[in-house]
Amino acid sequence: MLEPRQVRTLADARALVEQRAPSHIKVGVFDIDGILRGKYMSRAKFLSALDNGYGFCDVVLGWDCQDQLYDNVKFTGWHTGYPDAPVRILPETCRALPFENDELFFLSEFVAPADQLCPRGLLRKVLERAQRMGFSACAGFEYEVFFFDETPESAREKNYRNLKPMAPGWFGYSVIRNSVESDFYRQMLATCEAMDFGLEGLHEETGPGVIEAAIAFDEALASADKAALFKTFIKVLAQRNDMMATFMAKWSRDWPGQSGHIHLSLKGPDGKPVFHDESQPHGMSQTMRHFVGGLQKLMPEVLAMVSPTINSYTRLIPGFWAPTDSTLGVENRTCALRIIPGGAKSQRVEYRVAAADANPYIILSAALASGLWGIENRIEPEPLVEGNAYDRKFPERLALPRTLWDAAQRLKKSKMARDWFGDAFVDHFAATREWEEREFRKHITDWELARYFEII
Repeated sequence: MLEPRQVRTLADARALVEQRAPSHIKVGVFDIDGILRGKYMSRAKFLSALDNGYGFCDVVLGWDCQDQLYDNVKFTGWHTGYPDAPVRILPETCRALPFENDELFFLSEFVAPADQLCPRGLLRKVLERAQRMGFSACAGFEYEVFFFDETPESAREKNYRNLKPMAPGWFGYSVIRNSVESDFYRQMLATCEAMDFGLEGLHEETGPGVIEAAIAFDEALASADKAALFKTFIKVLAQRNDMMATFMAKWSRDWPGQSGHIHLSLKGPDGKPVFHDESQPHGMSQTMRHFVGGLQKLMPEVLAMVSPTINSYTRLIPGFWAPTDSTLGVENRTCALRIIPGGAKSQRVEYRVAAADANPYIILSAALASGLWGIENRIEPEPLVEGNAYDRKFPERLALPRTLWDAAQRLKKSKMARDWFGDAFVDHFAATREWEEREFRKHITDWELARYFEII
């Protein structure tokens, strides 16, 4: 009997659906912000869509995370009437939904012309170009996520203030906490295994109610699927337990931000890893050296893709385990890029600038394209940082943009971004980040009221 994760072709998907005969199948696409937008589809409609595709309103590429319509994008809007855009079902993404009696779920991907803006399509195109260069990529995502004993209703009623974390205080790697909360931990582990984004590690992080999850590494596109689905269904699991999970980059000034680090490596045309060379310092091959050189040089240009929200930039401050410059070190967690020496299979680089709020497809596209560009152009990295990178001063060329607006301007001017991602994506994505900044400027913060209301 065919199982969901054995599905590879459209014929397999058809056979599985006919075998199980569900009344409806759930399908979805990821939008610009990495939010899964989807619907139930009847069995007859789904079987037809396997061959012919189906339409998904292109508004999901033209609105923000609050369903507010962008007023500054060209591809879609009132001027186009928000038509359906064609999408295709991806049979290899089939999964059973453990919360819904193992009913079936499939990811979809926009096709032309909306493929120019589709986050998953963007990563696929980067990987196709990598393949033409003779490389395939592997990646592994790590996420920190805060859990609260709250519901969407209670959090709103409290205006997101005085929320009750799942556990209090600082207690990283706590066996007490993961034993007391073992039922929930086991639910997370089981859900991730059942949906094929299994975890290599799961532990209590430092901060109230924060947990870190390391998703098992995989080929890059599958890894991004796993990361995006993890973010979605961990929230589902939390809410089904009358809790909430947040992947905000930084939800409180009192606690560290939440990372979404990515571990990266490449293989050659023979399928063998290419980052390791025992004869070179720190085991770094020339290919790896040029790859990290590209990561380092282009990080300021692609930061809008890596840190895509207003909140992202509250995390990028000294002393809170997040970088402020495009720095590189060996086993140095104060740097934006951490070289991890090892054998041929384990030699890799950790992209530590990444936060939990980024779209996995877009951030992985930004990182891989930067590194591959570095290989193409034989970019040498800056001198390695030893010790605390936060205490050092670096050249202005390594400084990261300090605001989302500034990051969007850097992206628009990036020749690499336009070459690798296309003008349509760069212009659209930068415009969405400018919108995000302008929406923020309309609001009065608590900090402003407390600082100015009486005194100024």
